[in-house]
Amino acid sequence: MTYKVIMDTDPGIDDAAALSMALNDPQIDLQLITAVAGNVTVDKTTKNALTIDNFYGKHVPVAGGAKTPLIKEFEDAARIHGASGMAGYDFPEPTDKAIDKSAVEALHDAIMASDEKIVLVPTGSYTNIALLFIQYPEVKDHIEKIIAMGGSLGHGNMTSAAEFNVFTDPHAAKIMYDSGVPIVMVGLDVTMKALITDETLETIDKFGRAGHMLHEIISHDFDHNENGTAVHDANTIFYLLHPEAYTTKDYWVDVVTDGPANGETVADVRGAYHDGKTNASVCVDVDAAAFNKWFIDEVKNFKD
Repeated sequence: MTYKVIMDTDPGIDDAAALSMALNDPQIDLQLITAVAGNVTVDKTTKNALTIDNFYGKHVPVAGGAKTPLIKEFEDAARIHGASGMAGYDFPEPTDKAIDKSAVEALHDAIMASDEKIVLVPTGSYTNIALLFIQYPEVKDHIEKIIAMGGSLGHGNMTSAAEFNVFTDPHAAKIMYDSGVPIVMVGLDVTMKALITDETLETIDKFGRAGHMLHEIISHDFDHNENGTAVHDANTIFYLLHPEAYTTKDYWVDVVTDGPANGETVADVRGAYHDGKTNASVCVDVDAAAFNKWFIDEVKNFKD
């Protein structure tokens, strides 16, 4: 089975890993890459998306998007990903340029032109998606589902409550979760379990230029503990291809947009507040060994 996919992203080390999988896996027909401000500013995330695209000799269209969140002040994560967003490897300059469309226009045109429904995979803040749904609500019927990295059921990595992607633009996250489009939430509940082990890193380093590049940037990621490194965004692609590796629960997920819990994703775990309705399938557990095996197999099969 082949999936028609659009990635909305803010590369970012873990975004670069997710893009690597999406660009190279034969089951994925990547239609478009859109960039958003998040890990670093949007000029850098756009360049980084082009860089990864061209690194593999691909020419998937890339469009730059939102420079700032809808309302909240922008706060990046350069402390984790480095000033460029993809520290740790000396990439050649990309040869392609971003297309002459905004991310919202490019998303609209690609979704509406597709002969089958699109799987939308956001791995950064959701600003572009919120703007798309505001300006072109008709696209919702043409999206099969959204597989979104972000959120959590009880702990954050920006505050004790909020995960980074949702914290970056909580108002956009609320618009996305209230959109009615089927959503899979791939949050910290699983991405902090599916760590890339040091053994996996040493293994992929043997797999040519691409394996070495991924080894270098992931090794530079400071989201690391004694069990391995969190490559959060790659979980979206693993879920797309292997949903059986995840345990999910259906909840209504609300997004807090102000106060000390700004950016928190709150699941109605008792089904008490939304008349039994749900708006997201939330990943709550993952087969971490299968994730590592898949990661190794994917990189091993990349064409240098």
